[in-house]
Order: sequence, then structure tokens, then C-alpha cells
Amino acid sequence: MSFTLNSIPLFDELKNSQNILLAGAGGGFDIFSGVPLFLALQKQGKKVHLANLSFAALGETRATKVCRACWRVDSSEPVATTEPTYFPEKDLSLWYKKTFGENLDVYAFSRTGTVYLTQAYAHLIELLNIDTVVLVDGGTDSLMLGLEPSLGSPMEDSASIAAVYAQPKVAKYLTCLGFGVDHFHGISHYHFLENVAELSKDGGFLGVLSLVPQMEEVVHFLDLIAFSNAQTARPSIVANSIGSALQGHFGDYHVTERTKKSELFINPLMYQYWSFKLDVLAPKIRHLEYIKNTKTFVGLMKGINEFIDSIERKPKKGIPL
Repeated sequence: MSFTLNSIPLFDELKNSQNILLAGAGGGFDIFSGVPLFLALQKQGKKVHLANLSFAALGETRATKVCRACWRVDSSEPVATTEPTYFPEKDLSLWYKKTFGENLDVYAFSRTGTVYLTQAYAHLIELLNIDTVVLVDGGTDSLMLGLEPSLGSPMEDSASIAAVYAQPKVAKYLTCLGFGVDHFHGISHYHFLENVAELSKDGGFLGVLSLVPQMEEVVHFLDLIAFSNAQTARPSIVANSIGSALQGHFGDYHVTERTKKSELFINPLMYQYWSFKLDVLAPKIRHLEYIKNTKTFVGLMKGINEFIDSIERKPKKGIPL
């Protein structure tokens, strides 16, 4: 691959993909971080489906059950007495209908162990004839390989990576949006950059793609965040941090009351996509071996804790800038 002004490695990788599943890896609002990519890939004529590891009580919603650990969420209006107030997948579907006048199905995976999540991905890949899966992480803790001083919140990211890595007939990628956000969760970005360097050495790093406020996709992304903030009882820390950076805010700037007791560092690096080949990344994540046979979220947590108890962590380092 040669360097050209319009060469974007992730899009080069996806140029022959026709039926893409874009899925939030870490749960909650992670799929929001994929919306600019979703809209850009749609412009290229790709068929793009959306999924997310959900924190909502899916069985208590009007979502349609697709298989054991997967539901289909559509843009039918919620029933106030039954729909939860924290339901990012529904927010996204309703926003899309309001903005584009079309229904958008968002597939929601339940919080379960790796075994059933793997089965759900396999079912969805077959159902939708998927040829490519792109996992999206809002934040960067999905790149923690296991020995770092903090793994952030590794359960959901690790289960999603393990589940997608196990799929035999699709191309697989991970992209992260929100560099610096996970400082709020104890992540040292020294170690994130160290891991990017290792992946680059092994051919697994696909570079950095920057959003800019003038992009049509960014305008829609910011509108989605504002729409969701008005719908939910718990606005997204990650999405609002990225949105604040895109709006030109810097430093200790807070949109949501959820962060008021902490110090934030809103900055332009938050709106860069860092992309990776999942087949290169996954074998490097040491704790995947401890969770691959788990069937419940409790089992997932136990597997992660067992791994943590078995290793000696690296000392914490800061970026020397």
C-alpha cells in the first residue's frame, strides 16, 4: 500500500466488504462512537448493520428476541410504562428515524458470557450474510493486553473481542474513538501507545483517522448525542466527552453531572479513530484464555479476576510530555 493524500487504511481494508456489522464492543453507548463510520460507509454504498452489547434489561422491552442472547430494537415508539430510561439502542433507532425518516434496526446483545455471545454473533452473521465485523470501542481500554496497571472495564470489551475473533468466515477489525477518555477509569495512555507500537510492529495497526467538526457525519453525531441526552437518565460520559472535544472545548469541561466530582481532560485527540486488525490483536490479549468458556456475566468477571490474581502488573507510567 502506497501513501496518497486520500489513502485511509481502514477504508482500504473495507473496500471489498459489502455487508458490514458495526458493533459496540464495550456496551452502553459504544455503538454511538461508530455512527460517523456508519454514515460514511453508507455513503460508499455499503450495507451496514448495527449491533451493541447492551446494558438494558432487554427482556423487559418491546425488542424482538432473535436468539438466546440477541434482540432486535427498532424505531417503534417506546411505551413509557415498560421501556427503560437507559436504552442507547432505542435512542439510536429513534434518532435515525427522526433524522432520516427511515427505520433502523439495532441488534442488542445481552450481558452474558463469551460462549453465548459467540453464538449470538454467529447467528447474526449468518442471518444478515455478514462478510466483515468492525468492533467499536468508545474509549481505548479494549487495547489493554493484560499486564497494564489498570485494565479499565475489561469484561464487555474482552467478551466481544473473543466472540468476534472466534468467527471463522468474516474479516475482523477494531476501532477506538476517545483517546484519553479512559483516564476517568484509571487507564494509563502510556500503555495504550505502547500496545499500539507493538501492533504496528506486527502489522496490526491501521492508523489514525480524524473526525473534524465540519464533517456532515460529525454534525449528525453531535445531534445524536444531544437527542440521547434528552432521552436518558444516565447520559454517556464517553460520548459527551468526545462531543465536547469536537465542539472545541478543552481541559476540565463537564456536560454531565456524572463527571462533576472528577477532573476531565477534554482534548482534540479524543476524536481520532485508532483502527486495528482483530486477528493480530486478539492473540495478544492474555486474559481471553480465562474467559472464552464462560456462560454468564458473573463467570466473565470471575475469569478476569482469576487472571488478574495470576499475574504481576507493569508499573504505571505517564506520557513524558
